[in-house]
Amino acid sequence: MTARALCVGINEFAHLPTSSWLNGCVNDANDMSALLLTQPGFTRRNVTVLADAAATKANVMTALTDMVGKAKAGALDHVVFSFSSHGTQVPDTNGDEKVDHVDEAFACHDIAQKGDDWDRDTVIVDDELNVLLQDIPKGVLVEVVLDTCHSGTGLRDIDLLSGRRPRFLPPPTRKGILRLAPKSDPKGLQELVRSTPAATRAVLYAACRADQTSADAYFDGRYNGAFTYYFLEAVKGGGYPSRSALMTAVSQALRTGDFEQRAQLEASQRAKRSAFGALPDGS
Repeated sequence: MTARALCVGINEFAHLPTSSWLNGCVNDANDMSALLLTQPGFTRRNVTVLADAAATKANVMTALTDMVGKAKAGALDHVVFSFSSHGTQVPDTNGDEKVDHVDEAFACHDIAQKGDDWDRDTVIVDDELNVLLQDIPKGVLVEVVLDTCHSGTGLRDIDLLSGRRPRFLPPPTRKGILRLAPKSDPKGLQELVRSTPAATRAVLYAACRADQTSADAYFDGRYNGAFTYYFLEAVKGGGYPSRSALMTAVSQALRTGDFEQRAQLEASQRAKRSAFGALPDGS
């Protein structure tokens, strides 16, 4: 299997106060990279880590576009993209968000304010990822691991305990916040993955439901995303014959750790029945 991966982790942001910085995202990226180096097809030459200042939107999208382009050209048959950072929302511009009129977005190092909202040139919008991942040839395995919040509507008091911080940025002004629907029903990348044909569908491992926040938390003397920590522990532990079983175990670990978030898996039914890193049966 010819493989390539891009692992992104952002704790520090060029235009945000340090109170909005995170602690575990760079560890997430490095830990994901280390895990992949134990998997077939991955080497230090084909696993790229972008962290903090290196993880601008331009750099991330350039690296991701190059990787996906090679897959579409037939040079790769396994692609992994992991992203740990803040999640946020920006106004929908193409009318596909019929309920809440906002797009889910993922903060890059250079996230910046533009008017009452975040500048779309400094965040990765779910629609952009969906377009990029369309038309992946059959037989190419694309796995996406997102440890960000997909919405701010799931915030709970327990997420604010010492050692925990939600990975969510609200819009930068009161006007921007009030623009959001009071009962948001964000579609997010999960729905976009679900709506693509099964033959070209990426496998998405998401840290939480679209209406929840994911936690940046303290484990074993260091910080990680709660989802990433338990996900990596489960993969390293082995014993899960399917992605569905793996993600069920991750959600159970989150529940045991008193985290509100629940891990989500979006994939074709065949991909759900196959193990992490394996092509779906019959591909």
